[in-house]
Amino acid sequence: MNNFGIEALGIKIPSYAMHAKEIAKLHGIPEEKVTVGLACHMIGLCLDNETVVDLAVGAAERALKDWGGDPKNIGLIAVGTESSVDESRPLSAWVADRLDLKGMIRSYEVKHACYGGTVALRQALEWKAATQNDDKVALVIAADICNYEPGHPAEPTQGGGAVAFIVGRDDICSIDIRSYAYSEPVFDFWRPTGNDFPQVDGPESLKAYFKAVESCYQAFFEDQPGVSIDDFYALCFHTPFPKMVFKALKHLATTLNYSEEKYHHILNKKVLPFMAWNREVGNAYTASLWMNAAHALHHAKAGEKIACFSYGSGFGSELLTITRTHGPASWGDDIKADLAERKIISLNDYCEWQQKTPRRRGRDSQNIP
Repeated sequence: MNNFGIEALGIKIPSYAMHAKEIAKLHGIPEEKVTVGLACHMIGLCLDNETVVDLAVGAAERALKDWGGDPKNIGLIAVGTESSVDESRPLSAWVADRLDLKGMIRSYEVKHACYGGTVALRQALEWKAATQNDDKVALVIAADICNYEPGHPAEPTQGGGAVAFIVGRDDICSIDIRSYAYSEPVFDFWRPTGNDFPQVDGPESLKAYFKAVESCYQAFFEDQPGVSIDDFYALCFHTPFPKMVFKALKHLATTLNYSEEKYHHILNKKVLPFMAWNREVGNAYTASLWMNAAHALHHAKAGEKIACFSYGSGFGSELLTITRTHGPASWGDDIKADLAERKIISLNDYCEWQQKTPRRRGRDSQNIP
């Protein structure tokens, strides 16, 4: 319906990682509770003063390099995050400072838990559709570091990462201007100002996620009755932990009256293959869905469609559809190199880091005033 979309894409993951099953050892629980019950594999960790700003800038640098355009043509910078480093100054300003971006630019931060990156992307798309200058593009970044209080049941799901987009032409993929949003005020996950760690109501969060998936897909099918799940190359989801996605897909399949066989077919062909990067970095909050989608785009052929379901606690959700075009998928080589070069730490290293690190959100006085 339009020729707007993503011109370039960049990803940055934490420089350290640990096997999620190590958390089970730490707390004396069976490792199957982590590897099977949550389906977690690795935890991405930001050590050595690595911050959410570093992740955001790293992803943006890669997107800008692949784009190769004139920075003067960037008319908007929007960063979706729930790992803010300041209550007033937007994370986009930290990014712009590091990248020396200034001038006639709209710059701001978007917050809505894990949904914030999608809101930023949608706003950039709508801004691009409304602008009269075809040369202008938007730099959109979803970046987060996910940490939980030591001993919290969600500790094995920790992670981090950033995905950056140049929003303009549809060189990498087009984004349908139609999308399907649903929100409802719920206290399923929140972090009061000044708290290092979030508060979580697990059962309420699962319930809200299920309702969001069902509501968004129902709206999609009502608006586009001739389209079915079978028409999509991949179904991408916000992934707090893989098992949550499996359960949500099962709920959706039940509401659509799909057989058990069809559910497993969709899971194994359209969902699981594209969660590999998520399982390597853990929960990346706003970047989680888009890391999933980037993996699908890396493998998709021109013309293949991908459904992207975004969710953020509180709660807000939205279903977008994107279509792969002809641009190269260089971000796949970047993340392959990052995975090979990152350092896998031991449980002892992790415990020492927890003891000596007073902050949990990737902020450090050496990097951020």
